[in-house]
Amino acid sequence: MSSAIACRGVWKVFGAGPSSVTALQAVTLDVTDGEFVTLVGASGCGKSTLLRTVAGLEAHSAGEIATGGVPVVGPGADRAMVFQNYSLYPWLTVQGNIKFTRQLSAHTRDRTSADVESAAGRADALLQVMGLEGVAQAYPHQLSGGMQQRVAIARALMSRPRILLMDEPFGALDAQTREVMHDCILHVSELERCTVLFVTHDVEEAIYLGQRVVLMAARPGRIDSLYEVPLPPHRTQDMKHSADFLRLRVQILERIRATSGLKTDRDLLRKLAPRAGGLKT
Repeated sequence: MSSAIACRGVWKVFGAGPSSVTALQAVTLDVTDGEFVTLVGASGCGKSTLLRTVAGLEAHSAGEIATGGVPVVGPGADRAMVFQNYSLYPWLTVQGNIKFTRQLSAHTRDRTSADVESAAGRADALLQVMGLEGVAQAYPHQLSGGMQQRVAIARALMSRPRILLMDEPFGALDAQTREVMHDCILHVSELERCTVLFVTHDVEEAIYLGQRVVLMAARPGRIDSLYEVPLPPHRTQDMKHSADFLRLRVQILERIRATSGLKTDRDLLRKLAPRAGGLKT
């Protein structure tokens, strides 16, 4: 299969001289058309930076990034980004937020009334698929966090991007809403047949959503290991309790601890307690 995303020896350095910080070091990664790939790792490992460079929101310092064989030199219509904070326009309704980018395009010279009609039909279809028909005329402040994120995803899909880039989009949601959103994004990505690159801190989320999990290590940010997810394409929540799922979860968590140096030293914690006068309730 052809590569939707191809990263070759990508570096990203912030600043210059002695105070410079290397956020990415020699990152090489291929994501095939239609693949759902998740990125995990400890804080500071460069997950979001890699996502932003693929989006064209950050310029990489060295190496090459291409989407669909075309070098990335900035944002492009083939890519759409979904952030954790929803980024909705508070003065627009749900329907208005979803249509926003296409409404801008509809006023350009090369757009016809047929194009505008087609955009309206797609917005209506996305409202239905995302379960938002009942709140089409509501404003963002009237919606729950989960509904706001559905609007953000629908807006990102409005222009039919080939690649959907998601930066911890469900991180602020409660556990139950997050599960609903997991099944929602799997369903939508299958319908749209788009490629998804998804950043998360949640290993369980990474395994449930991804066909592959890419584990990044920090200082400097780099790809440490890749894991094939042993789950069928059509997933259900009960698969999270399967032996394969739990085994992979433990394996990835242990590797994150090893690459980050994070550990829980209970003996040391017990030694600290008397110095602090013990824990009081």
